[in-house]
Amino acid sequence: MFRAPLAIVAAAIALAAPAAAADYKPFDRAQFEAAKAAGGAVLVDVAAWWCPVCHSQEATIKAAVADPKFAKLTIFTINYDKQKPEWQQLGVTKQATLIGFKGGRETGRVAFQTDKAQIAALLQSTVN
Repeated sequence: MFRAPLAIVAAAIALAAPAAAADYKPFDRAQFEAAKAAGGAVLVDVAAWWCPVCHSQEATIKAAVADPKFAKLTIFTINYDKQKPEWQQLGVTKQATLIGFKGGRETGRVAFQTDKAQIAALLQSTVN
């Protein structure tokens, strides 16, 4: 019986597994402003580790951004508990808030919603 070396099996699994097309980053004001200034597609995700709505949004986003059309989307995650000044500067009032940007322009917001169609529409607005 032939047994493939572990490295070959791991490489095959990595190639077969779908990868998220978007680029995830912790929120950093300078990087966020640079991404907007470059005309990029940006999503800001204000999330708390303890928030069930945030977890639902995260699953919806990860599934949606596996589509290659989101290859140039940058998702900046703001830690609701540790980055209060950052989310307040964006006019956010609670966790589970998603804000879309295309270039320097805000394209929309979804606040404390898990509706997949609303989240998909927000994501789409960042790449159009």
